[in-house]
Amino acid sequence: MFKPLFALPFVALALIAAKPAPPAPSFNINPPAEVVADPANHLNVELSSGGTVVIQLRPDLAPNHVRRIQTLASTGFYNGTIFHRVIPGFMAQGGDPTGTGAGDSPLPNLAAEFNNLPHMRGVLSMARAEDENSANSQFFIMLGPTMSLDHKYTALGRVTSGMQFVDQIAPGEPPAAPTKIVRAWLDGPMPAAPVAAAVTAPAAQTPAPAEQPAQAQPKAEPATGG
Repeated sequence: MFKPLFALPFVALALIAAKPAPPAPSFNINPPAEVVADPANHLNVELSSGGTVVIQLRPDLAPNHVRRIQTLASTGFYNGTIFHRVIPGFMAQGGDPTGTGAGDSPLPNLAAEFNNLPHMRGVLSMARAEDENSANSQFFIMLGPTMSLDHKYTALGRVTSGMQFVDQIAPGEPPAAPTKIVRAWLDGPMPAAPVAAAVTAPAAQTPAPAEQPAQAQPKAEPATGG
């Protein structure tokens, strides 16, 4: 709410005027040179609607999410999957092997890696359910900027070539004739998996009763913002 200033002393006004402006937010739009130089960080997506999209992945911002995309692309997981939810001017979502928005890969869900890559046009980000740590295989490509998604979804790359082909992905929720990923691949072999540090096991304790798993929920799509 706007609050006008009334009859403030001159000194107070001078102090307010002299107060430095807050620093501008730091955005990580441009990747480091070493990230660009690694061909494994270049994701190619051939679309059934025509064209190939090239995406610069950002392991410097979301290493676990990038490795998940690299793993699934390298094993052919995305080949033949559809873009099941496409909203013009907002985003195109895919990566679900069932094509319904409720499916995932067999791999475990990922802990969130929210970062300062803004959800601008061309940014690749991971879809998730209500739980922040539920991203798995589904992703979306921004068709237009929606900064309300920042720090709520893990951004992990940006289209560097072929954005015109992303714009041609069939729209709909779901589309009547959805666009498919013909093939997804990396320009180079995946890097070796990081070696986890050894952890001393705690002393054995009587296990507590296991919690009953919550009923599975459909995969949530990114909000359209407000």
